[in-house]
Amino acid sequence: MKITILTTGGTIDKTYNEFDGSLRNDRTVLEEILSTLRLPDLFIRHIQVLHKDSLEITREEREKIVAAVQTAMPESEGILVIHGTDTLETTGELIHSEIPNPSIPVILTGAMRPYEFRDSDAQQNVTEALLSVRLLTPGIYAVMHNRILRFPGVKKDRENLSFTDNS
Repeated sequence: MKITILTTGGTIDKTYNEFDGSLRNDRTVLEEILSTLRLPDLFIRHIQVLHKDSLEITREEREKIVAAVQTAMPESEGILVIHGTDTLETTGELIHSEIPNPSIPVILTGAMRPYEFRDSDAQQNVTEALLSVRLLTPGIYAVMHNRILRFPGVKKDRENLSFTDNS
């Protein structure tokens, strides 16, 4: 199966700087996560679209993410977008409005805590998203915390640190 993973940064990619105590989007951790998983029959193409906190993503950069999804579709059987959770719903809604009838599953996921943190949800969410891309019908989804939510209508539940939908 051919999957394209588009990375945009976000909490999942934040790394700790020991010298000044900051968390930054300096590099993607995707390869580290993937190296811990057994994925024998997946061909994964990784494209880094952005590398920043999702609160800093502009409208033009969201359109760049949509364009990257559109470009990857003909060569992919599924697309996974790694995105910051603070504005994942905004990007998901834009992808849904610009690509209302995708030919393949497009899944957005991220993490509430950086991958480098011991209690991170990053590996779980990426693993669930990779499995979901095999099982879901074409559409735009958020996959996180043992839930599959279909756009439109996905919302971040800041109180419970997860996502919900209109159902």
